[in-house]
Amino acid sequence: MRKSQLKKYAKLIARVGLNVKKGQSVFIAAGLDQPEFVTMVVEECYKAGASEVFVEWSHQPVEKLSSNYRSLESLSSMKPWNLAKWEYKAEKYACRLFLESEDPDGMKGGDQEKMSAARRALYPIIKPFREKMENKHQWCIAAVPGKAWAKKVFPELSESKAVEAMWKAILYTSRADGKNPVQAWKEHNADLLARSAYLNSLGLAALEYSSSNGTSLSVGLMENGLFCGGQEKLLNGRKFNPNIPTEEVFSTPKAGMAEGIVYSSKPLSYMGEIIDNFSMRFENGRVVEVKAEKGEALLKKMVSMDEGAAMLGEVALIPYDSPISKSGILFFNTLFDENASCHLALGHGFNECLQGFEKMSADERKTAGINDSMIHVDFMIGTKDMSITGVTKDGKRVAIFRDGNWAF
Repeated sequence: MRKSQLKKYAKLIARVGLNVKKGQSVFIAAGLDQPEFVTMVVEECYKAGASEVFVEWSHQPVEKLSSNYRSLESLSSMKPWNLAKWEYKAEKYACRLFLESEDPDGMKGGDQEKMSAARRALYPIIKPFREKMENKHQWCIAAVPGKAWAKKVFPELSESKAVEAMWKAILYTSRADGKNPVQAWKEHNADLLARSAYLNSLGLAALEYSSSNGTSLSVGLMENGLFCGGQEKLLNGRKFNPNIPTEEVFSTPKAGMAEGIVYSSKPLSYMGEIIDNFSMRFENGRVVEVKAEKGEALLKKMVSMDEGAAMLGEVALIPYDSPISKSGILFFNTLFDENASCHLALGHGFNECLQGFEKMSADERKTAGINDSMIHVDFMIGTKDMSITGVTKDGKRVAIFRDGNWAF
């Protein structure tokens, strides 16, 4: 892959994804797969004005060994240096970048029971820092090719050619393969903003999903809920793009208001393992039954992580003819696959999808319908023939999606 194009991608991440401003601290979480590109991103962050940039490296094989050999007590304890890091990030409202490259099957054989228990134990410690930073700092998730991930997506190619093909796929779907990715994203953000505004003008109370694979689901929306998409805005007015790529217009549904059954349309990579061909049945807003051809035990563990894990935290609308869908590539990675078709998410909801959230207490936001959970897991449900109908507060029915794409 040409370095000149990778530098444009690095600039896009720093200037549009994070939108780094002068004097800000930046933390980058990355695997060991593409250190040269990580270096490019670090330089672009400094050029954008960052006062300091820290890279936190990780390696799946090491994490897998930790899950098998460390005790639950050790994995569940917040070490002083990690606590100090969280305190520093929260104090500085640091920009946070996550560069994904992991093997979708990289944690297979790890002790998932122990890892889940450790996450539950650490969540109450981390939660106050996340709440302090929420809607007050920029963050972004983007991707680079890992060798194992590339071979998973392109098994017929040699390792080097698979990585090259992966780079091309990432840049294409991220709208970063042209002469001016920053301008391309300016236009893309404008389109998502216009669609969000239209949906917000309808006064929707519910969304009804149906498709020939058996999906038949009704999801209630919050009284003062908002649809958002693309570029987000912090409380201080600063804008950023949390996901590169993104094709979604999304909202937070009202917790406890979902009825029916939904079937997955793509595999889900969760905690380093694959869950495939699964369904979830909702009653009174909660998952009451899950089935999966692959990974059913892990799926059951996921929906029982805490009280809110069995309720919805997001509804996202993505046309079936999105660039990712058109690529014909199954990425085995939620960042990409969720943007190939409509998806839902179990777990934590988004405060910014509630009008006036900044003036509310946590209890008031919960009463309004925002779900609280330690997880937020997106899973894909969109199909070529999916229909979504909006039901307004006065009972009118409006076509939102027909045959898998926007109806407006």
